[in-house]
Amino acid sequence: MLTIRKASERGHADHGWLNTWHTFSFANYYDPKYMGYSSLRVINDDRIQPGVGFNTHPHRDMEIISYVLEGALEHKDSMGNTSVIRPGEVQRMSAGTGITHSEFNHSKSELCHFLQIWIMPATNGLTPGYEQKFFSNEEKQCILRLIASPEGRNGSVTIHQDANLYATLLDSGDEIAYTLPAGRHVWLHLAQGSILINGNKLSAGDGLAASDEKELFMTGYEKAEVLLFDLA
Repeated sequence: MLTIRKASERGHADHGWLNTWHTFSFANYYDPKYMGYSSLRVINDDRIQPGVGFNTHPHRDMEIISYVLEGALEHKDSMGNTSVIRPGEVQRMSAGTGITHSEFNHSKSELCHFLQIWIMPATNGLTPGYEQKFFSNEEKQCILRLIASPEGRNGSVTIHQDANLYATLLDSGDEIAYTLPAGRHVWLHLAQGSILINGNKLSAGDGLAASDEKELFMTGYEKAEVLLFDLA
């Protein structure tokens, strides 16, 4: 079964410095039909104005992935990590027993567009951790490149949950397929562009839930960037 979540149906807030869309219930946006999907709890599609961002704030018991689409995101945390995340880089932060961090647009002149992803860990009370890795466009071009997994397989970042996150880039006419393992579920988020998937057209910001499906067939309609979550 396929369920499409249109971008325009997501929760939305424009704070001036931050324009954000929520795939699932978050902050002041609440929809009991969209509280998450399996262990996937948050996909926030955030655009931050130049030179501003999220002041220091706490997290605990959550696997947090930052995926930058445009610009650069500056990060500082209570574990002593300082970094700038750019397109192609994936940051994983395990909040565990508790951390604080801040996120700012690194640029004084350009917009920062990134996805903030939260996945619930299999176990609470973990020791906080941090990881950041780069995945080139060549690794993702018409290939479902594993970028996050429980064991850090194939050079992916390590998350503490039975979930696998893949990224792919598709040009117009590119075709790719994903076979769903038995008993697994998929959430697909179209970060940029447009695709056809099993006969359905998705545009930027759209999501798609798949369960009891044997295979997903994706075709690039226009240049696209796709994230695919394989979930227990």
